[in-house]
Amino acid sequence: MKDFLNRNVVIDVEAQFVYVGELIEVHEKTLTLDNADVHDLGDSKTTREGYVRDTKVHGIRANRKRVMIARHKVVSISVLDDVVE
Repeated sequence: MKDFLNRNVVIDVEAQFVYVGELIEVHEKTLTLDNADVHDLGDSKTTREGYVRDTKVHGIRANRKRVMIARHKVVSISVLDDVVE
């Protein structure tokens, strides 16, 4: 996971949220993103994959300066540039 530091990443969690932002810290229990978009998929008609692809094309629409995510909730993490359009 340290290879992802200081890169824009997509973090999928168990809940209906997806996080996109710059991974700046990795700790035992948390991940920290700067300039992050915390997106509630329950508030939109788009799918998780559709939203992530749209973010790759149009850029991150940050709605948080910094956010910490509990590592035990993380299902997957990927570099935003690795998302296939």
